[in-house]
Amino acid sequence: MMGRPSLVGACLAALALSGCSEDASGEVQGSRGNTPILQAPANGAAAGPGGKAGPSPRAETMPRGDLPEGEGFDFYVLALSWSPSWCQDNDPQARTAQCDSSGRGFVVHGLWPQNERGYPQFCDSAEPKRVPEALGRTLFDIMPPALGLIGHQWRKHGSCSGLDQKAYFETLRAARERVHLPDSLGPQATSRPSSAAALEEALIRANPGMTQAGIAVDCDKSRLEEVRICMTKDLAFRDCAEVDRKGCRAPALTMPAPR
Repeated sequence: MMGRPSLVGACLAALALSGCSEDASGEVQGSRGNTPILQAPANGAAAGPGGKAGPSPRAETMPRGDLPEGEGFDFYVLALSWSPSWCQDNDPQARTAQCDSSGRGFVVHGLWPQNERGYPQFCDSAEPKRVPEALGRTLFDIMPPALGLIGHQWRKHGSCSGLDQKAYFETLRAARERVHLPDSLGPQATSRPSSAAALEEALIRANPGMTQAGIAVDCDKSRLEEVRICMTKDLAFRDCAEVDRKGCRAPALTMPAPR
């Protein structure tokens, strides 16, 4: 995916799904190497003041026509990670909220500004590097419950969108809501696609306007890691040749079941 090799994706997934936090500078801090551990409550609720569990606030999504249009790039890539694959390797004991028994399937890895060739990253922005906790927690229903990942996504990708933090994350949510996941890709599915082509076809059938040339399936050998979907700045589906060329070429695909 245009300079986003699987190893980088795995590292970012590890950052996200470990449940990490940031210090005042916006840098990730903690005790697992450079990746911290800050567990969200096992029931998926956000921790309130004093560590008490409380519901995660949910941001209201603006109508697509009212979303501000980003600038400085050509289109977006919405990256949806398959949580069970990461949990299988990194948290088999289900100690983190990401890998508990709540049965998470696809979660948003990020919304990435992209160019026809290459992509911008870590851009100068008038916005702070740190994402406020109150804003970050509004995303816990669609992203891994990890403020460190959310902050990293803003600094690396959101800062290149031409949007402020609030508008960028509203656009990220709207992009996720733009994609309909069919039952065969849901966490409760009893029968799942057995190849990258079958997964793409399931998405295309469920999302009018989506094409095979606008999707890239990322796999580790034959195991699904992530699906990347290309969108215009106003979140219409579009083709993206360079992204599509980096897709999974394994003849078969496995999708570990959620807990």
